Amino acid sequence: MTTELHVLRVFVGPDGAYGNPLGVFLDGSAIAPDRRQAVATELGFSETVFVDDRATGRIQILTPDGEMAFAGHPTVGTAWLLAETGSPVPALQIPAGEVPTWVEDGRRWVRARPGWIHRITVAELATPADVDALTGPPSGDDSYYPWAWQDRSAGAIRSRYFASGFGITEDEATGAAAVLITGQLGVPLEIHQGRGSRLTTRLGPDGTVDLGGRVVLDGVRSFG
Repeated sequence: MTTELHVLRVFVGPDGAYGNPLGVFLDGSAIAPDRRQAVATELGFSETVFVDDRATGRIQILTPDGEMAFAGHPTVGTAWLLAETGSPVPALQIPAGEVPTWVEDGRRWVRARPGWIHRITVAELATPADVDALTGPPSGDDSYYPWAWQDRSAGAIRSRYFASGFGITEDEATGAAAVLITGQLGVPLEIHQGRGSRLTTRLGPDGTVDLGGRVVLDGVRSFG
């Protein structure tokens, strides 16, 4: 059975460049659950989303190696795409829980809990240059998020994420890590990650974190 795959970039920079590629199947039922992991592995995106119910926003998120209970750029990107294709939802339904979503200041936002985030080693380095100089994570660490203050007064940080544990050598923009570090630091952040991606965060109510960014559609192609 042939279906459509939407390819997005989430957390693009101010000029619309970079961002983390995301594959979304709006008709998730076209791909049987027992085939989905193979499809996500074949596509090779850091995450692929299968929408199981557009009306309620129920989705499944898969990396090349397994399912995620929550992930940032898939929820931001899918919420944006549902709205763009005529099926806006006030929240997404994922294994971790309900993810509220809205638009503000030209960005698509979601709200998540730091407690939902998978294990990530968050490591503060001395300077952004130290982050840029890395060629990989420390030996034996398959989920490593180094960061440094770029402008502390403005809440701007430089970061990268090495995630071989999920079949990803280096992630271009990582919403889950952004939620985690914002919860740890307790301040709003403007995160410069990867080659040129931009993530915006702030503290939400009741221990949550709001995560926002801009999304673009790169194309739609047939799959199957």
